[in-house]
Amino acid sequence: MHKTILTATMAIAIAPLAAHSAPVSYTVDPSHTYPYFEIDHMGYSMMRGRFNSTEGRIVLDREKNTGSVEITIDAESIDTAHKKRDDHLRSPDFLNTGEYPEITFKSTRVEIDGDEATVEGDLTIAGVTRKVTLDVDRLHCAVNPMSKKEHCGFDASTEINRSDFGVSYMVPAVGDEIEIEIALEAVKD
Repeated sequence: MHKTILTATMAIAIAPLAAHSAPVSYTVDPSHTYPYFEIDHMGYSMMRGRFNSTEGRIVLDREKNTGSVEITIDAESIDTAHKKRDDHLRSPDFLNTGEYPEITFKSTRVEIDGDEATVEGDLTIAGVTRKVTLDVDRLHCAVNPMSKKEHCGFDASTEINRSDFGVSYMVPAVGDEIEIEIALEAVKD
C-alpha cells in the first residue's frame, strides 16, 4: 500500500517536469511583437522605423537547449511615422513590396544558454536570402498573470548590410548597415 502511494505521489510530482522536457510550441503574439530598425540618414541622424504586422512560431526544447524560429513580417506594414517615406520604402527602390510582400526568417540552428540564445538562420528580404545570426537576451517563459496562459518572450538583435539583399538605392548616402531589434512575445499552443 505504501509503495502504491509513494509511486503515485512521485508520478504526480514528475508529471509537470516531463511536460516541460519535450519541445514546446508557441505562436507569436502580433500585438506584442515589434521588429524595428535604425539606419544612418545621410550622416545627419539615425532614422528609425518598425513593422506593424508579424506572425510566426517558436519551438523551445529546454532539455536539449535548442529549438526553432519561423517569422513572417508583412513588408507593407513598414512604419517610419512618415507616409511619403514609407511609400518610397515600399517601392522597387527599397523593399519592392508589390513583388516581395513578406520578409521571412527561418532558423537553421538555435542554441539556448539560460536566458540568452544564439539563433542562426536564413533571412529573406526583397527575394534575396542571406544567413544571419540573432543574439537573443531576456528569454523568459512563464504563465502570464492576465491571460493565465504560458507566454515566452525575448529581445533579439542583429546587423545586416541592406546591399547584401539587393537593396542598395542611395548607398552610401543613406547607410548600408541596418541595426535590427526584435521584441517578441509568443503564447504556448
